Amino acid sequence: MPTTPDLRGLHLLLVEDEYLLALGLAEVASDLGAEVFGPVASVEDALALVDKLPELDAAILDINLGDATIFPVADALRARGVPFVFSTASDRAALPERFRDVPVCCKPFDFATFRATLGQLRRAA
Repeated sequence: MPTTPDLRGLHLLLVEDEYLLALGLAEVASDLGAEVFGPVASVEDALALVDKLPELDAAILDINLGDATIFPVADALRARGVPFVFSTASDRAALPERFRDVPVCCKPFDFATFRATLGQLRRAA
């Protein structure tokens, strides 16, 4: 049986444009002790938080946000050394080469999978 990660003290950026999914993910992360920034649904809002919040420890990034992709945010997080996970319904092969090493949480996923992903981020942070 998988263990439930302890996320107390983890500052987590959540970028997801599906409103109900975003609320559920934020609730799961908060229930595990994370301080969740977001959810935000645009590249611009996510970049603003990355610039404004020096305490970010990790991030969950939905790859496709309407007509935009999250890659500028991923670049900014990588430049700061902040670990992140992509969440997507797209094929992993669609990732740019520079992000092939990033873990992917494939949609649709259940909350047990999401909790396990958060545990991976906690260990990486």
